[in-house]
Amino acid sequence: MQPLNRTGVSAFFLKGFSGYPALEHLLFPLCSAMYLVTLLGNTAIVAVSVLDVHLHTPMYFFLGNLSTLDICYTSTFVPLMLVHLLSSRKTISFTGCAIQMCLSLSTGSTECLLLAVMAYDRYLAICQPLRYRLLMSHRLCVLLAGAAWVLCLLKSVTETVIAMRLPFCGHHVVSHFTCEILAVLKLACGNTLVSEVLLLAGSILLLPVPLAFICLSYLLILATILRVPSAAGRRKAFSTCSAHLAVVLLFYSTIIFMYMKPKSKEAHISDEVFTVLYAMVTPMLNPIIYSLRNKEVKEAARKAWGRRWASR
Repeated sequence: MQPLNRTGVSAFFLKGFSGYPALEHLLFPLCSAMYLVTLLGNTAIVAVSVLDVHLHTPMYFFLGNLSTLDICYTSTFVPLMLVHLLSSRKTISFTGCAIQMCLSLSTGSTECLLLAVMAYDRYLAICQPLRYRLLMSHRLCVLLAGAAWVLCLLKSVTETVIAMRLPFCGHHVVSHFTCEILAVLKLACGNTLVSEVLLLAGSILLLPVPLAFICLSYLLILATILRVPSAAGRRKAFSTCSAHLAVVLLFYSTIIFMYMKPKSKEAHISDEVFTVLYAMVTPMLNPIIYSLRNKEVKEAARKAWGRRWASR
């Protein structure tokens, strides 16, 4: 079969857990259940934030975007991974690999920016309450969310095109369960310097910079909360951002653990298993955290459920 360009490859073999059939049979029901919970939980968050007029606020607009991102991110790799867990044919076409790589990079990058935007929203809500509705208008919400989606998509398309135009000299076995860009770059037999520089620049812009912005926002929020005279007022102010703070801690702690831990010369299957769980646990827990920590979400869900049963 003629490859799509001069890479010398028309399809990739995703090695994943192919050497561990017992582990594959264990991961299939576990990952299926986690994916189902992710879809149901995040879809419920999107539904209640759209259907309940009381949740038509900037906070829930961004929360709906976050839930949509989590659905899109997990859907870029989980369905195909589940098929591969039960199949001996673990291939993906060259085009399919490029699309999966691009969408996975884009959705993951967008979440980094969106969490920073949500921190800014909480800062305005707590530190500038009288001007909040004026400053965080619906137009600005759409602009911020749209900019995050579009900029990260453009960045990911650029990184993917440059990476997939490299010559692979017939190497097609990817030591990963998805077309992860670093795993694919290891197969290249050409100069990967441009791709590596782009990835490094993107990582700096999308990890430390948003995290520093989030930390600054919460330092200002904390300073404002401590100036509130009553304990009840302080609790109420903190409760409006506690769920977002929990999601940020979960998101960045897993990333830091994955990418800052010492790298061994040989890949261990335990690292692959943790990568799968990391990629699926965070999107699964986000709606749970928001629903447990937020009375408005629970009340909206209760009303929607009550209307559904009343209409029967």
